[in-house]
Amino acid sequence: MMHGPLPFAFLWVVAATVTAFLPMRRQMVPGLALLIAAPLLIVWLGIIYGWWLAALGLAAFASMFRNPLRYLWARARGQTPELPAELRR
Repeated sequence: MMHGPLPFAFLWVVAATVTAFLPMRRQMVPGLALLIAAPLLIVWLGIIYGWWLAALGLAAFASMFRNPLRYLWARARGQTPELPAELRR
């Protein structure tokens, strides 16, 4: 029987996979929720199972969300990065 953060981690992976199959315009809201939930889940996994699992989770998170993180980093530095054509209104 699974306990702790593992069931939530598995649900997060399923939700991320389903979100990836959505059209780009429909990925924004669930993707943002996943982007916010991931660091909390990674920290929880790290506390329970060790820092090495948290490091692997952080690497996977940064790899999957590299473009949104790059966009947010540029916005935090005061730049105005361009959105992909599919997201412009």
